[in-house]
Amino acid sequence: MDETVGVGVGPAERARHAGGDGPTPEPRRRMSARRKQETVLRLLRGEDLELVSRDLAVTAAELSGWRDQFLAAGEASLKSRPADARDAEIDRLQAKVGELTMTAELLEAKIERLEVLRPLARRRPRS
Repeated sequence: MDETVGVGVGPAERARHAGGDGPTPEPRRRMSARRKQETVLRLLRGEDLELVSRDLAVTAAELSGWRDQFLAAGEASLKSRPADARDAEIDRLQAKVGELTMTAELLEAKIERLEVLRPLARRRPRS
């Protein structure tokens, strides 16, 4: 057996020694959200996970993760309610509460500064 096989050679040469005479797979590129969505829909329509995995050169675990994320997002969107007039009023009132809180904090800070500079004068007892 030749001990130099695989030493100092590139991946294509190693693949030939390992019995892989076919072309080396091209590096995976990122998939767009649109393509992931189409892939998940294929799975939900009943296509076999292993076949889709081989077709796209993506692991079955990754496809399962996409499917789970897709379903979770769909579930979350069904739980939310549409915006109505109450939401606008809630936003307005929250802004008002924030404004009033800021005003109160600023006034408290101003009172503290004034008391440090001139403590409240002692009152004389009435006689």
